[in-house]
Amino acid sequence: QVQLAESGGGLVQAGGSLRLSCAASGRTFSNYAMGWFRQAPGKEREFVSTISWTGRVKYYVDSVKGRFTISRDNAKNTVYLQMDSLKPEDTAVYYCAADAYGSGSRYSAEYEYWGQGTQVTVSS
Repeated sequence: QVQLAESGGGLVQAGGSLRLSCAASGRTFSNYAMGWFRQAPGKEREFVSTISWTGRVKYYVDSVKGRFTISRDNAKNTVYLQMDSLKPEDTAVYYCAADAYGSGSRYSAEYEYWGQGTQVTVSS
């Protein structure tokens, strides 16, 4: 089992920045690809970004490319999502997830473990 706990969400004005953290405990974090997803009110959960277990391979949804950066620190069992130039449409609950068997995916069904989420609200 892997337990994931997100933090760093909050209220920010458009154009501002936030850094989300996802701390993992349990089994070996460094073996897992990690992903960030988000869910806005009334919408389905959507893929935001993923990072391979080595940290070398990263993917982003088009809407956040150039604004968000995913990274990980395997020594601290933590994955991060640096969010810059935030827009009101980035408002959502953000979830981190762990993929035990793959190299990172944009499909939520491929992630075995999920955190509880952290709210990000961007005001205009």
